[in-house]
Amino acid sequence: MKKNILLLMLASLTGFTACYDLDRAPFDQPSSSTFWKNEDQCEQGLMGIYATFKKDDLFGKQFLLDINSDVASGYDQYEALQLGTCTPATGFLNSKWQNGYNTVQAANLAIRSISEAPDIDATTRTRLVGEAKFLRALAYFHLMDYFGGLPLYDEKTNLETDINSLLLTRSSLEETRAFIIKDLQDAAAAGLPDKWPADKYGRATGSSVYALLGKVRLYNKEYNEAITAFEQVLDSKYGHALHPDFAELFSPSGKGSSEMIFCIVNSGGVGRNYGMPFAFFAGTRNSFGSCWNNTVPSTTLGEMYEYKDGRPFDWDELFPGFNANTDVRERVLRVTVNNAGTAILNMPEEAQKVKDMYEQRDPRFAATVIAPYMIYKGWYSNAPKDMLFVFAKNESGGIMNLNEANGFMRNNRGGWETYFWKKFIPEYNWDGAITDRAHTPVNYPVIRLADVYLMLAECYNETGDRVKAVEYINRVRARAGVAAINSGPDYLAAQTKDEVFRRIFRERAFELANEGLRDSDLRRWRLSHQLLNKDDYGITGKRLFTRVFKENRDYLWPVPADEIDRNKKLDQNPGW
Repeated sequence: MKKNILLLMLASLTGFTACYDLDRAPFDQPSSSTFWKNEDQCEQGLMGIYATFKKDDLFGKQFLLDINSDVASGYDQYEALQLGTCTPATGFLNSKWQNGYNTVQAANLAIRSISEAPDIDATTRTRLVGEAKFLRALAYFHLMDYFGGLPLYDEKTNLETDINSLLLTRSSLEETRAFIIKDLQDAAAAGLPDKWPADKYGRATGSSVYALLGKVRLYNKEYNEAITAFEQVLDSKYGHALHPDFAELFSPSGKGSSEMIFCIVNSGGVGRNYGMPFAFFAGTRNSFGSCWNNTVPSTTLGEMYEYKDGRPFDWDELFPGFNANTDVRERVLRVTVNNAGTAILNMPEEAQKVKDMYEQRDPRFAATVIAPYMIYKGWYSNAPKDMLFVFAKNESGGIMNLNEANGFMRNNRGGWETYFWKKFIPEYNWDGAITDRAHTPVNYPVIRLADVYLMLAECYNETGDRVKAVEYINRVRARAGVAAINSGPDYLAAQTKDEVFRRIFRERAFELANEGLRDSDLRRWRLSHQLLNKDDYGITGKRLFTRVFKENRDYLWPVPADEIDRNKKLDQNPGW
């Protein structure tokens, strides 16, 4: 939590990174005594709070946290979570905590300053304060999800005078949640717009507030209260609708979609690099800028997607013995190339059958995952290049790691034979929309309508209204182009509470993979320790690593050691 946070916020608006001392007023730089005077200045200050959410260990790399779940595997970034080697001294913990509190303190400064701004009318003041309270609630909720109860600093905290006395104890989980809910209730009453003009797309609306309020209630199993909040989001005045093309939603063409209830707006292109690093960490060496695939779809996810008619997918149905017999997998999935790795000498006769199978699967599979025998629209030597994804062996039978120079996809993690992400990943250079791999020009959905539909379905299921639960699941499935639940065959049946939950469990994986929500879902369902203590395997059956998730420890992250060193009043989470 830095004293110069106001100017860091303002610098982020213009792309500068210089930092200044707030005490320089009334000289040549803005400060809390010269800024926050009128509506225009107050809005500029709010934009700085929005910018803080892009920080890597706040929401900037949130998508990577799917590796701590059943839908993704990964290495390097956040790897300590899936291996069980995280400690209170692990670096990203400190960054998550500090980035979250920087946002909190930026919001506190805004709330206090806007409340005291002399040249602003009462209605506008209330609205802007409400917007800042929504942003503070989002930051606190995000921190609470990982750390539990938090030290609660509000707008009475003044970093210019209190920088050396930020030593509160942790409030209880219940007190922290109550603080967040109060902020959201204040924001709901503040008159936030139903919609913003196109040039202000991405700012919080009334539906943003109700969606987050519903999520806070759901995470605490307050299902009826969550339903009340989520149903507000569906009011026609907000104009939300599922984007007609699922795949397009995660490309530059999907920007401005009414499906987004609250998103982090990203941009790219020459002179406009202001995005998040989806391509950098989830793209491959074949992607624009030559990327790292620190996260890849898990084999579990790849095999979870159903057929369009709702039938469960099973490799053994296509190729008997595939699931248990490595030889069958090798016969089906591995091509033979020349020793130079430049040309395919033999393509398995089963390859076409595999490609035909992809056409019959839930379309979200091909929109989310790059699978063997697919063509990826890649980028090499500053030019577009079609890349074939295959697993290969050479003429002598040795495993080959092919590369992009020869038009093949390559896994940056040596020895891993996995799926790759397509969701959020550029095809070619997106017609010039991406010019920097660290700034992917696709908006990041914090909450979107499909997520709300599935959360509503969960709430209805928990309160006994299975009909409504299935209705909302089917809305999501209809957009995807797959058969409706309870529309005929036994494999589409979902009548009991447990059956409907299993549908929600899978549907959230299909719909939300690589958005960074799955880790939180598994933890709030208390399923992580059941699903994650196991070996992870690649598609060809090779073991990747062993997952570790301790039931008595890992449902919360440890409070960072540095924070406890600074503030001896902070207590540690159990098991750490």
